[in-house]
Amino acid sequence: MALFEGVSAFPPTPTDVAGVVDVDALQRRVERLSAANVDSICVLGSTGAYAYLDRAQRRRAIEAAVEAAGATPVLAGIGALTTRAACELARDAEHAGAAAGLLAMVSYTPLTEVEAESHVRTVAGASDLPLCLYDNPGATRFAFSPDLFDRLAALPPVQAAKAPAPADGDFAGLLARLEGAELRLGFSGDATAASALRAGGAAWYSVTAGLFPRLALALARAARADDQDRIDAVSADLTPLWTLLYAHGGVRVMSAAASLLGLGDYPPPRPLAPPPVEARASLAETVERLSAREEAAA
Repeated sequence: MALFEGVSAFPPTPTDVAGVVDVDALQRRVERLSAANVDSICVLGSTGAYAYLDRAQRRRAIEAAVEAAGATPVLAGIGALTTRAACELARDAEHAGAAAGLLAMVSYTPLTEVEAESHVRTVAGASDLPLCLYDNPGATRFAFSPDLFDRLAALPPVQAAKAPAPADGDFAGLLARLEGAELRLGFSGDATAASALRAGGAAWYSVTAGLFPRLALALARAARADDQDRIDAVSADLTPLWTLLYAHGGVRVMSAAASLLGLGDYPPPRPLAPPPVEARASLAETVERLSAREEAAA
């Protein structure tokens, strides 16, 4: 499958209290994903806590992931507060062997569309790295318009975009609005992934796949085959996890889930904290059940 298509798995990044990436633990996480035959692996996405790591540790994570992923393409988060920093991260990711960069519009002061366009154009010219634009308005307070996607798709490095579910749920309508753009549009939002794929989304950028890749692949296959019974069955298994993700955030929940799976006991980077005590019993039960489902799907 081509880059920016299929299921892209987003593992949590294990770091110690000093913010140093545990290479061995990260590589164990990445090797599981590659062995499950996901279509790509993205390190340093939001679940991978990219915004909390310094430049050296981000490069360390990419190098470790590329080494462990084998033939599976590795995407790397290169979003940063300044254009200069994002350009440096793009070059680092390219030199570390990443197949593409995931570029979020990180901001403190919310960006205007003119500023965002200038930012993308400059980062696109800083390396030969293919780019996937990351539309994450909940975190960045910036939302790409279809017109901006269309303009940026004219840049050769800009080949894909990762978007949230449309507010109206009309995936087909959004895809139709971008039909003339040379841009592979994929979606995040795990609970709506089946709808996005059935509507023709190019990829599912998946938090679920970061720890439960075979279940994510099963859902994606069911969606592509328009198999509603199978979609319902796999979604029923995954809904308790999705409920926890939406309630407490991907970084917190997936860091704790990785620990429960024996993939390294690393809390999210401070000041983030693990999920509250009242959520942990539910998470432990959910992880145990999904782990058994994952093994059965192997």
